[in-house]
Amino acid sequence: MIWFKKIHYVITLVLAGFVAGSMYVTGFDFTKFQDFRNMADFISKWFPMNTESLPFLLEESLVTIAIAFLGSLFGLLAGFPFSFLAARNTSRFPTVFMMTRTLLSFLRSVPEFVFGLILLTALGLGPFPAVLAIILHNIGVLGKLVSELIESADKGPVEAMKASGASRWSANIVSILPQIWPNVLSQFFYRFEVAVRTSLVLGLIGGGGIGQQLFIHFKTFQYQLVSGDVLLIMLMVIAIDFTGGYIRKKVI
Repeated sequence: MIWFKKIHYVITLVLAGFVAGSMYVTGFDFTKFQDFRNMADFISKWFPMNTESLPFLLEESLVTIAIAFLGSLFGLLAGFPFSFLAARNTSRFPTVFMMTRTLLSFLRSVPEFVFGLILLTALGLGPFPAVLAIILHNIGVLGKLVSELIESADKGPVEAMKASGASRWSANIVSILPQIWPNVLSQFFYRFEVAVRTSLVLGLIGGGGIGQQLFIHFKTFQYQLVSGDVLLIMLMVIAIDFTGGYIRKKVI
């Protein structure tokens, strides 16, 4: 075909080489799935589900949701001012722009797990250090995402407000926020879902919530409780997804 040029063959071969090399390095082998007996035997130990502890596990699930919600909300609120400083069309000074971008990149590059290890060691076990770890990482992520939304906003309303005598910052905020708000909300709910899964991992190192219970039940071979943990985790993620979709639909 005419549209498939020689360079496309080269790119395909290079990509195939990367795929083959990555499969070799990671030991990627589908033949390992030939015997499902061990997996089936392990899963069978999860049932019947232990429902006696469901009220307690439900409380721990609420702790997990609270960790994820606070981490996402405060991360968005704290990252919002940085996003305006990290956007090319709203950042007034190149030095401030570069310093803010560097700070957001640093916060984004450090996983919540690493922040959690540091904060849990300094502040002790519990949900509070887990919340702080998610906040720090989300400042970097949401600050970057919102700054890109700001850069893609229509410049017309900004120029119109400046022409009418509005200050630079008031023009940026009043004219840009209504344009990007639905997408900001969408990013928030996505990060909220991610934070729920992150809080599960932080629970493994003492961050509280149902993630900590899941780790304890696995370590103590209480597999009938593990099935309850997994069920509640699935329900949490599904509920957040539907709730976020409903709110986005109403806002947009």
